[in-house]
Amino acid sequence: MGTNEIKEFKVALIGAGIMSATLGVFIKRLMPYAKITIYERLNQVAAESSNAWNNAGTGHSAFCELNYTPEKEDGTIDIKKALKISSSFEVSKQFWASLIDDGSIKTEVPFINDIDHMSFVWGEENVSFLKKRYEALSNYGIFKDMKFSDQHDEIKSWIPLLMNGRDLNQRVAATRMEIGTDVNFGAITKSMIDYLVSFDNVELKTGIEVEDIDREENERWELEMKDLHSGEEFDEDFDFVFIGAGGAAIPLLEKTDLPVGEGYGGFPVSGQFLQCSNPEVVEQHEAKVYGMAEVGSPPMSVPHLDTRIIDGKKTLLFGPYAGFSTKFLKNGSYFDLPLSIDSHNVFPLLSAGYKNYKLSKYLVKQVFQSPETRFEALKKYFPEAKIEDWSLVTAGQRVQIIKRNIDGGGDLQFGTEIVSSSDGSLAALLGASPGASTAVSIMLDLLNQCFPNQMADNDWIFEIKKLIPTYGKSLIEDDELCLKTRERTTRILKLKSVE
Repeated sequence: MGTNEIKEFKVALIGAGIMSATLGVFIKRLMPYAKITIYERLNQVAAESSNAWNNAGTGHSAFCELNYTPEKEDGTIDIKKALKISSSFEVSKQFWASLIDDGSIKTEVPFINDIDHMSFVWGEENVSFLKKRYEALSNYGIFKDMKFSDQHDEIKSWIPLLMNGRDLNQRVAATRMEIGTDVNFGAITKSMIDYLVSFDNVELKTGIEVEDIDREENERWELEMKDLHSGEEFDEDFDFVFIGAGGAAIPLLEKTDLPVGEGYGGFPVSGQFLQCSNPEVVEQHEAKVYGMAEVGSPPMSVPHLDTRIIDGKKTLLFGPYAGFSTKFLKNGSYFDLPLSIDSHNVFPLLSAGYKNYKLSKYLVKQVFQSPETRFEALKKYFPEAKIEDWSLVTAGQRVQIIKRNIDGGGDLQFGTEIVSSSDGSLAALLGASPGASTAVSIMLDLLNQCFPNQMADNDWIFEIKKLIPTYGKSLIEDDELCLKTRERTTRILKLKSVE
């Protein structure tokens, strides 16, 4: 899609979350002339999936998430996904550090903090898996600082809450990455949007619902919208549209009538956590400790005892406990799922439901768990936990992709996917975790997909390298570059260094 010598280029970003904020910054730097309008259904930005309480804030870097490194049938560990996610998070840190370094964004309280990332397992088979995982990952500079231990005393010095009261005969192991972080994605999103709206040609409109998206004869996109405060309906044309509305992206993509959007459906999953209300307990733990998912449970249900620092305040969460809701957004409607079903996706949805009946059974079981059952899961990680110190909180809503396969049925997919029109004038981001942590890399992929000619232009490459100095180079293959990059981001983001 050509934008050379265009005097006016109108961009609509639907959804005021981390994805739209990131793409908005790229567009503002690469196309300063573009007129950008950000539309948000709620009355504030970053109130859905990007909100700090609606995601794990892990800064998913594959340091501790065991589901990113599955064991293959031959007993070896597949680390391709972990390497990709870890390098993508390093790209995100470069992007944020550059925006802070050049004064574009400011935060009153740090949005990113040092928190150890650890994996913790028990049982002979799981200990063997963790050791093989450690040996495979530590060959790469990006995982250079990982430590492994299967000694009770050493692990206790790292995470005393998990070891106090534990059977000394229990076989356990842990890995530790001190370079790990906790990220408040809501805070960084707000900072980026504040930066964007400081420009005369960028506008944020909240309380606006996009009701329809139509292709005009002039090849522009018409958004039909409603002001949820006044009830007024209006429309506006745009040259480029990004649908970054979290779970609502699937029904919005459906409204475009694009052939590329056919066959997609959504499988909504909600999450809950136990939150510790005892400050003495909270102060005894400072790590994100991820374990193994129970047999038969989905990847997003990996249990973790998780230190969070939100707006400068430390808290402790355990979960997630998966649930099911027909809403596509936490602030959505219970009719979201039924209204998303159409002739083009009904069979893929039914097919995926049939193939994943064990997942459906698992979610129903989770919904009807008693408080005592939830607490027993916590005690496997924190043996001396007291039930009166913990209360249940509801986290965000995620919509996993169901995609039509070559046989006409449907496959349930985890992760994110960019879907775009053939001319690149409209793009949608579907799916969920680890989206926020890898938002910068995802938006670079989107720009390559929608603006391929410009992305090959030296002017665009020069501007991108101002934000991401290692752009075009591999942090996986170049250990020296990876460590040098970490030194820079650690300094600018004011994170501790690891010897």
